[in-house]
Amino acid sequence: MNFRSFLIILFGIILYSVSHSASSVEEKFSFEDESKRALFIELGNELRCPKCQNQNIADSNAVVAKDITAKVYELVKDGKSKDEIISYMKLRYGDFVHYEPPITPLTLWLWLLPLIFILFGCVFMFLLSKKKQVDISQEQLQKADEWLDTK
Repeated sequence: MNFRSFLIILFGIILYSVSHSASSVEEKFSFEDESKRALFIELGNELRCPKCQNQNIADSNAVVAKDITAKVYELVKDGKSKDEIISYMKLRYGDFVHYEPPITPLTLWLWLLPLIFILFGCVFMFLLSKKKQVDISQEQLQKADEWLDTK
């Protein structure tokens, strides 16, 4: 076996593996209506996997994400609206499952606390800079100049 045939075989193996993975990504869910398909894709991108770290259900391979995707497919096929499906998922998995959680006292604090820390930090730095200002008298300036001249 020469080098050229080795490269051809290697290229064939790579081409086969790439084409095999591309064929396994084909759509598993079919819709009779394009609007339902668009809603399904939109919900797949808007709903978060409860197990994964900030990953939507369309991109996740977790079992719970697959279950949620199957349930979303079922609800879309049944003609449920986007709001009804999101409400169902929030009731079952909590507000975390949706990327746009409602504003509650808890979520409000999550937004306000960083701003409060930044404000306190700015005030602290301002007060610290005021405290460190030292008044230097003319006599001290003359002594410093004399000392620098001698060096």
